[in-house]
Amino acid sequence: MPTPIRLRDLIRQIRAARTAADERAVVQKQCAYIRTTFREEDNTFRCRNVAKLLYIHMLGYPAHFGQLECLKLIASPRFTDKRIGYLGAMLLLDERTDVHLLITNSLKNDMNHQTQFVVGLSLCTLGSICSPEMSRDLAGEVEKLLKSSNAYIKKKAALCACHIIRKVPELMEIFIPATRSLLTEKNHGVLMTAVVLITIMCELSPDTLAHFKKLVPNLVRILKNLIMAGYSPEHDVSGVSDPFLQVKILRLLRILGRHDSEASESMNDILAQVATNTETSKNVGNAILYETVLTIMDIKSESGLRVLAVNILGRFLLNTDKNIRYVALNTLLRTVHADTQAVQRHRSTIVECLKDPDVSIRRRAMELCFVLINGSNVRTMMKEFIVFLEKAEPEFKPACASKMFYAAEKHSPSRRWHLDTMMKVLTTAGNYVQSDVVANLVHLISSATDLHAYMVKQLFKAINQDISQQPLVQVTLTWIEQPSCRDSANSGVDL
Repeated sequence: MPTPIRLRDLIRQIRAARTAADERAVVQKQCAYIRTTFREEDNTFRCRNVAKLLYIHMLGYPAHFGQLECLKLIASPRFTDKRIGYLGAMLLLDERTDVHLLITNSLKNDMNHQTQFVVGLSLCTLGSICSPEMSRDLAGEVEKLLKSSNAYIKKKAALCACHIIRKVPELMEIFIPATRSLLTEKNHGVLMTAVVLITIMCELSPDTLAHFKKLVPNLVRILKNLIMAGYSPEHDVSGVSDPFLQVKILRLLRILGRHDSEASESMNDILAQVATNTETSKNVGNAILYETVLTIMDIKSESGLRVLAVNILGRFLLNTDKNIRYVALNTLLRTVHADTQAVQRHRSTIVECLKDPDVSIRRRAMELCFVLINGSNVRTMMKEFIVFLEKAEPEFKPACASKMFYAAEKHSPSRRWHLDTMMKVLTTAGNYVQSDVVANLVHLISSATDLHAYMVKQLFKAINQDISQQPLVQVTLTWIEQPSCRDSANSGVDL
């Protein structure tokens, strides 16, 4: 057979196709040729043909007829063949196909290979396609590799163990001893994968969570060393020492300190150091501060530390980056009940976010503002919401009007103010007012017997100005039918 074209030449041909039909013709011709070479057991260019087939698969065309060829490449002694074979296995095989079981023996053999990169390929593939059966068969091999003296292999083995534990949680116990020892490593890659592995274990098993709480001092020490470490070009990102590892440790500390006063107390000092010493001029520092805030608010931390966390979010609200402002609002909304008073100090900044051009920021700001309403600020907040309601898009008005009614009902300083406010909401939101607000307003007016005459005047004044608002007309007509309305008319009110 003629020498097959190279992958780069196939890519050029496909990119040169002017129409989808031309592209399909190129792909079909190449797939037919590859099938022929597979049937003829052409070993010379098997690697090249499988590589082209994988590219065709990535374009969305069927390529599963190359599964067995991938297994043959994996069994090859050449690293270049194994690399393409394992890549093909990760793309074309999954646990739903029986073919993937045939790879188990090759994976086991390559895990004991002398070349670290071959071992790494086998571990990556196992993590990608492992089924419960494969996990049980090869968990022991992965556990042995966790104890390897090679940092590269340990890192890959830890990541593979993460996938195995997710697939078969009962295999967790065999990895616990080796995982604990990984926290003493100097290599940052091994440390990061160890922290991720412990995090997954703690999330899946309460018993394991209790076991790893003993390691909180170790994690605190690692985090402190990262903060105090000088400049290291290998791990530095925008002046911050290994922010990825810092974020992973903070997430694990959050899990370990949740509902545990003793563990939380041992974290307070380091969390305060991270919160005060992290550079905020770059996004890297903001990412670490964000994780620090989540950790502080989720564990049983000191009240002063919670105030510090809320103040960090307050600074985020002043950031020019709209993504950071959104994250701050979202986090405040999740944590406001932990320390409402601290969040109230930033109320004016949060209210300003109601005027933000970004619709998602306005939505989060609206939700947070409603949570912050109380008896002392209800008058001010309602004025702000009426201004917001006048300019808001239609999608905001129904929810905003309903929440304004319930907030006014809960925190109203007087009946007269309550009715005046709801009349303003009714006329401002117009036809976007929902039926529950209409019914509740009618009930509210009915119960305010001393204000019936006043409300009759207000309703008719509003309806004379704009009769096109259906909710306003509904409230007025429903009210006219009430006996109390007729009593008001008999008392001398000019309807």
